[in-house]
Amino acid sequence: MSEQKPISPWNYKPWWCQPWSIVLTGVTLISGSWLIFKIIWLTILVAIPLLIWMGFFLLIWPKLMISSGVLEDKN
Repeated sequence: MSEQKPISPWNYKPWWCQPWSIVLTGVTLISGSWLIFKIIWLTILVAIPLLIWMGFFLLIWPKLMISSGVLEDKN
């Protein structure tokens, strides 16, 4: 009996679309907005779509891929 590893959708994504790169990109852009402009409302306007994007790709997308069955082994 072999123990099955959990299916990870991240194994099918390139390096630039991994959790660490998504978080790093979002944090860099939000921080950069604040460091460059020092305007809170502009930083919030930058942060809102980025946080939605990060939330989708880090929380929702992996669950959707796993539950869809697309990643299941064909054996």
